[in-house]
Amino acid sequence: MSTRFLLKTWATLRRQTRASELAFILVAVGIGACSGLASAVIGALARTLQHWLFALPATTRLSSLPTLGWSALLALPLGGALLALFSWVTKVRRRRLVDAVEANALHGGRISMPDSLIIAGQTVVSNGFGASVGLEAAYAQVGGALASFAGKALNLRRSDLRILVGAGAGAAIAGAFGAPLAGAFYAFEIVIGAYTPVSLAPVVAAALTGSFVAQLCGAQPYLIEEVSGTQVETHHYLIYAGLAVICALIGIALMRAVALVEAGARRAKLPTWARPAVGGALLIPVAMISPQALSAGHGALHADLMIGTSLGFIALVLALKSLASIISLGFGFRGGLFFASLFLGTLAGHLFAGLLELAVGYPVIDPSNAAMVGMAALAVAVIGGPFTMAMLVLEATRNWSLTGAVLAASLVASTLVRAAFGYSFSTWRLHLRGETIKSARDIGWVRSLTAGRIMRRETSKTQADLTIDEFRRCFPLGATSRVVLVDAAGHYAGIAQTAAAYAEGVDPANDVATLAVNKDAALTPEMDILAIMKRFDASGADELAVLDEDRSILGLLSEAFVRRRYGEELDKSQRELFGEG
Repeated sequence: MSTRFLLKTWATLRRQTRASELAFILVAVGIGACSGLASAVIGALARTLQHWLFALPATTRLSSLPTLGWSALLALPLGGALLALFSWVTKVRRRRLVDAVEANALHGGRISMPDSLIIAGQTVVSNGFGASVGLEAAYAQVGGALASFAGKALNLRRSDLRILVGAGAGAAIAGAFGAPLAGAFYAFEIVIGAYTPVSLAPVVAAALTGSFVAQLCGAQPYLIEEVSGTQVETHHYLIYAGLAVICALIGIALMRAVALVEAGARRAKLPTWARPAVGGALLIPVAMISPQALSAGHGALHADLMIGTSLGFIALVLALKSLASIISLGFGFRGGLFFASLFLGTLAGHLFAGLLELAVGYPVIDPSNAAMVGMAALAVAVIGGPFTMAMLVLEATRNWSLTGAVLAASLVASTLVRAAFGYSFSTWRLHLRGETIKSARDIGWVRSLTAGRIMRRETSKTQADLTIDEFRRCFPLGATSRVVLVDAAGHYAGIAQTAAAYAEGVDPANDVATLAVNKDAALTPEMDILAIMKRFDASGADELAVLDEDRSILGLLSEAFVRRRYGEELDKSQRELFGEG
């Protein structure tokens, strides 16, 4: 088979994928299969590490063990040291690693495959050595990266590439949990940032394929055996809304605590390479009290749901798991809070139902149902995606009645966190790095529309000490509407409206500087279009100058042009998003 034939076939495939919705769906199915396989491999690697390091029986999870000796727990600081070595070898500090949410929000779905493999490796090491982090970040990262790689090779449009990245990440989550609906909604809510008709078929097809392939590879669906047949009644919704409020507050506290511990580790002047090892050492006394604080918490969640435990023990595990997650992430272990928040939510729900029973003297709500509602509500508070978590509970329990209460509580938690905090865990960490994104919605085009890019460079300039009479001779009425003034050093000194120089009562002997407006209101070339519009709103100006660091004039922008350009780009992005152009 000749190279020329292969190149021609590839070119045809690229054209078909861009032009045909069916071809695009088939590509998404292929990405879903690869993502499902990747999630099965990543999960198997982490579990193999745990079984080897902690001498676990074949079917036992680390967090389900009743006790662990201190000698086995030495794996925690060892894992931290190995993570630091891995990061040094891969030169992580020399570049910023971009996850799927940031890639879709700022970079049009472009993700680096080598960087994604590094993130997956860091997450497997962190989870495999017992740190209190989940593997979901690695699943979504690799799934999104596979999609991005394929999309770039096929030269997909920006909007199509973002959809494919969402499909890849969602398929990986679907494969990990055996929950295609949850995986699809994860793609919509968390990675793409919107539900659109054009994204529905490829995302759902990818999620179904990812779940199917992962199960073929031995991954087990995430099922929870119901220990209660209690029906959810209408008045329970109000009670579960109260639980959702509590879970929202816990989620906000958890995210802020991680940030505080990170800041504390920096202020303590611990070398970056030493932080995971120190964090691993700090986890040892926590894990000696209860190993349920370790790893993601799959085994502990099932054990606590199936076995009746005291409220005191549940409260203890809730505190220990929260502390372990804060230490792990605050001291540099790689991973996420997806499953940790699910586990913590079940504990919060159990505790809420038990305390409510103690307060009124009889069972008000079923503890198992409350655990499921708490699981979803706390996960929504931390991760976002109310429909994602509702579908996860539905696919895990097969209980439609309970799913309604879960969805209602998830919406309450989501609304409260948005109003009081404004971020999910992933966007909160981006905020701490200086980014302002609050979801995966595409704002990359906003960042690209800077003052330096869209300004008008041709400007009429003159000296600010010119008299008005001289100004009139240089700029006759009708020649130009405004003139930029500069001082003797060439620095910006304001804008003079030509008509103002010809107004009645103006003394021709005065300097034209007396007519200058917007002397202190100006733009810098790196300001994006949203910042530009805010500056226009604050100044009330019709036109503003764009200045460099030395206050030398670079160009001009009018408010009317800026708002028209913003409207055009917004309309274009919406048409692409909904497949209308």
